[in-house]
Amino acid sequence: MFHIKTFNAIAPEGMNRFEKDNYAINESDTPDGIILRSQKLHDYTFPKSVLAVARAGAGTNNIPVAKCTEQGIVVFNTPGANANAVKELVLASLLLSVRPILQGAQWIQSLTGEAIEEQAEANKKQFAGHELEGKKLGVIGLGAIGAMIANDAYRLGMEVVGYDPYVSVDTAWSISRRVTRANELADVLTTCDFITVHVPLSEQTKGMIGQAELAKMKNDAKLFNFARGGIVDDAAVLQALEADQLAGYTTDFADEKLLHNDKVLVLPHLGASTEEAEINCAKMAARTLKRFLEEGTIKRSVNFPTVEMAFHSPYRITIIHKNIPTMLGQISSTIAEMNINIDNMINRGRDDYAYTLVDLNCDDKKIAHAVANRLEENSDIIRVRVIKNPGVSY
Repeated sequence: MFHIKTFNAIAPEGMNRFEKDNYAINESDTPDGIILRSQKLHDYTFPKSVLAVARAGAGTNNIPVAKCTEQGIVVFNTPGANANAVKELVLASLLLSVRPILQGAQWIQSLTGEAIEEQAEANKKQFAGHELEGKKLGVIGLGAIGAMIANDAYRLGMEVVGYDPYVSVDTAWSISRRVTRANELADVLTTCDFITVHVPLSEQTKGMIGQAELAKMKNDAKLFNFARGGIVDDAAVLQALEADQLAGYTTDFADEKLLHNDKVLVLPHLGASTEEAEINCAKMAARTLKRFLEEGTIKRSVNFPTVEMAFHSPYRITIIHKNIPTMLGQISSTIAEMNINIDNMINRGRDDYAYTLVDLNCDDKKIAHAVANRLEENSDIIRVRVIKNPGVSY
């Protein structure tokens, strides 16, 4: 029986994936896994029982990832599950930035009298706007969301240029060949009419768009931030708007100093706030966490490498350890010394840590756990787990 703890309300379409015969939800203070959305865990004391944390969303800045890594806790996210929701909001915001739709709708509510239609026709010119077709959009960050925006903006008739020095092979295949790729960030900043940011928040990207970057942008350009608040220096944006060095700013991250400014549109973090996105994120998070607990498989982790291996043996040992050259030899030697054969084995490293799966040619539970106990004596090994294969009869 696995115990799962939830923070926030998780869509039932996701939680229903945890079968009642094998999972208990919020029934223990020592859970095996945690699933959450926006709850901040930086002050949370993780019980030693916690093996993994799954966030139903892409960003993990509400999770102390470094601390989890040190404790051998795998952190998962759900990249791409809410991408369509964010994409649609960005496209809607682009349209709102060139057409005063909201202002017109608010104004017409103020009309009184019998000749409403005539009044509207007579005054509609004050709400004339522009079109996106033929304008140039710069997309900074070509992950799941950025790639979708780039493709659909091109279909709206925009000229699109994308910048991402770390674009993955899978994403590269998904981007239309008509989207131009910029080699330098400056190529986007200096030439685009609209710029939208879609990179994760990290030490490298914090304040990525600041005073120096804003100074390179066209005076009539408009900036959009639907990634994370800290990526754009809001104070620098306000200075640029005041000096007419920037035409407008739309953000999904509320900040008091951005309010009550005619050149700024602030949204209440609506990016992934659709019923479909919440369901998709919950289903992906549950599926990823479930596979890890039952098989030891790691996929979509932000702190450990992707490791997948078919599970046919009676028992599997999962090992989180320091990423040092001699570790595989030490693991193999320890198992060999116990006169046990290895059916299959895979290892992947990521920065200072690594993850190894070892399938044992052994159908004795006591021996499998004895192997784990011996491995735990190694000071460079952080966590060892034994998984029984329910599909193998013995």
